[in-house]
Amino acid sequence: MSEKIKLLLAEDDTNLGNLLSDFLKAKGYEVTLASNGEEAYSFFIKGNYHLCLLDVMMPVKDGFTTAKEIRKINTSIPIIFLTAKSMKEDTLKGFEVGADDYISKPFSMEELLARISAVLRRTIDEVEAQHETFFTIGNYTFDYQKRHLTHQGEFVKLTSKESDLLRLLCLNENKVLDRTHALKAIWEDDNYFNARSMDVYIAKLRKHLNKDENIEIINVHGKGFRFVVHV
Repeated sequence: MSEKIKLLLAEDDTNLGNLLSDFLKAKGYEVTLASNGEEAYSFFIKGNYHLCLLDVMMPVKDGFTTAKEIRKINTSIPIIFLTAKSMKEDTLKGFEVGADDYISKPFSMEELLARISAVLRRTIDEVEAQHETFFTIGNYTFDYQKRHLTHQGEFVKLTSKESDLLRLLCLNENKVLDRTHALKAIWEDDNYFNARSMDVYIAKLRKHLNKDENIEIINVHGKGFRFVVHV
């Protein structure tokens, strides 16, 4: 990123908050410091941030509640929780409300910096991947912009829905593509009729890709689909 990376830091311990803020600023980040969750949320809706660092135990509004509210208006911004707790249940709760990472106090400044860098790097890679339009799938190539699926010099022209769905599968190769996410991304609604429609398109894609036995679109019961290219 050419622009300065902006961090939103919420920490109710004034001394620690100032220490973290000064350290991160010295490392080149632009930091907005909030003393509680409510103040952090107010800053968030008015600003444009690349990552949030939220203390879990804060007055007025805790970190988990703040994260839930942030996730309602921005599903992709990275969130790292800072906490004095090390209970497994709290860690799980943090990930349930959308945490990208979790760091327990006391922690070293170097560890925090490494966690921030890793999460930002992963996020930037994911954003860049979202712009991909050309894919190699086993013995096939797929040009999303032209909607061409090519095998040994011969291509089929996919429908727009087939093309959108195949691209989503490609972007999530070897991962579980959540049914609800796919329905909302392509059909904009996860109702019953759209779900049945998506199953039809999955069947069509399997047929289009059946010339390479190493390619599979696997149903994951109750979750979605896993797109696998065996090598």
